[in-house]
Amino acid sequence: MKTLIQTPRLTMREFTLDDVEAVFEFSTEPEVMKFTGEDCIETIEQAKKIITDIWLPEYQQYGYARYALVHKGDNKVIGFCGLKFMPAGSLGDNEAAPDIGYRMLKKYWGQGLGFEAANAAMQYGIHTLGLTNIFGDAVAENTASIRILEKIGLKYEGQFDCDGFVVNRYVQ
Repeated sequence: MKTLIQTPRLTMREFTLDDVEAVFEFSTEPEVMKFTGEDCIETIEQAKKIITDIWLPEYQQYGYARYALVHKGDNKVIGFCGLKFMPAGSLGDNEAAPDIGYRMLKKYWGQGLGFEAANAAMQYGIHTLGLTNIFGDAVAENTASIRILEKIGLKYEGQFDCDGFVVNRYVQ
């Protein structure tokens, strides 16, 4: 497995089918999924489909997607972080742009790992992949994610409604 991004405490790499149990684990915690606009997954097969039907094709088509977030201290996949190609019109936008996103097991919250991962993914996107117009969305009441988006240099652009949530948009 090729390492794409290294931080002091994390490694980011492409997901493989070997990660299916980890994807299942971090996608079934209700608190982790609370502000994602997605339901918790219910089966290992659903976790496998996320890898095979979303992330693996996106790596091939766009050259990037969400990456496996591996905690160096225990060599465990604890979530994901990375950029996702969003086509024009997918979120009411007029042009396609990469969205930065992250998710990790609750056990790892409050340690600065979200910022560490998001900042590294942002820099990788800009300097290695040559991406521009990166944006991030966070549910207005998700203050932890909002702090991360602001701390990595994104600026508040406005709000919109999505799936029953008020969502803040932050842009590069």
